[in-house]
Amino acid sequence: MPAHISVETTRSDDDLKIITDGMRRYTESQVPWTSYEDLTLYVRDESGAIVGGLLGETGRGWLHISVAWVTEECRGKGHGSALVQLAEQEAVRRGCHSAYLDTFSYQAKPFYERLGYEVFGTLDDYPPGHQRHYMRKRLSSVAT
Repeated sequence: MPAHISVETTRSDDDLKIITDGMRRYTESQVPWTSYEDLTLYVRDESGAIVGGLLGETGRGWLHISVAWVTEECRGKGHGSALVQLAEQEAVRRGCHSAYLDTFSYQAKPFYERLGYEVFGTLDDYPPGHQRHYMRKRLSSVAT
């Protein structure tokens, strides 16, 4: 069957569904599929405004932290550590044994190291002059 490969600048929901459904069918043929569950935590000030948060997901025994952020005014007050620790506790409650994330050399590598995360891979010069670090942590000792 002849095929044509193209670079396209837009993606429809229907087109994305074809690709993700195809990948999921293949994955399910190789390993059992378990559902992923979003994890969203917020830090709010006295007025209820969001001044920080953590976005991630749990599934297949792992917590993935995709975003952890606190406003500059609220940094250094323990909010970031509390967000990550609460996410880890919730992940353990959901049956996770480990967590992973990525961060850049100009972001939060030392912060995550203080929380027990270790680097298991690094992309040098990504972006140019910096590094992207992939980090993980075993959660079995996290208190619930």
